[in-house]
Amino acid sequence: MIRGVKKILVISPHPDDETLGAGGTIKRFSEMGKEIYILTISGHMPPLYSKESYEVTKKESSEVFKLLGVSKYEYLDIPATKVNEMPRADINNKIFNFIKKIKPEMVFIPFPDRHIDHRVIFDASVVACRPNRSDAPKILLAYETLSETHWNVPGIEPSFNPNFFINIDNFLDFKLKAINLYKSQINSLTQSRSAEACEALARFRGSQNGCKYAESFQVIRIVY
Repeated sequence: MIRGVKKILVISPHPDDETLGAGGTIKRFSEMGKEIYILTISGHMPPLYSKESYEVTKKESSEVFKLLGVSKYEYLDIPATKVNEMPRADINNKIFNFIKKIKPEMVFIPFPDRHIDHRVIFDASVVACRPNRSDAPKILLAYETLSETHWNVPGIEPSFNPNFFINIDNFLDFKLKAINLYKSQINSLTQSRSAEACEALARFRGSQNGCKYAESFQVIRIVY
């Protein structure tokens, strides 16, 4: 199934979500010769944050993408926590147009968790990936994001129940190095989003699946 995939897209609500959710997987697939694309929707920018803050995270993300072997990436430059204020058709079309341009066979999207941006972007991504055309993505998976996905209220909100796992035994070190490159986002005040928390989660997911480290996903669609 994966061998037939040439282009992979990871849709990231903010700089660092792509690495938290799928950093090891990105590196593993890039080492396999897959073309990896990152579309970052939002970021820490005015009016809630300074322009300088956003430029810092963009610079950090470009260093991360180089380390992980990402082929190409784009930013939509939408202010963080303001995605839900955009007309839904606009955000749907922005994501759809990027997908239409690169034509990925496999797409990773954020699980609709505690962060409002993640929820809106999940909905928009599912719409943009609708299987109503021949070049629509054949594989659509939702990833978990530390410090957000696990804060949903059980029994009331959607719970992340992974049913697809990728072994990252040989790629966890790259993920942790990438996480630590996000110095503006990963620090002593963000233990729930730390490299240590990432390693602990990867070890737990690996223990569920007969490997040392794994990343987990929830299947939305696989057409084979």
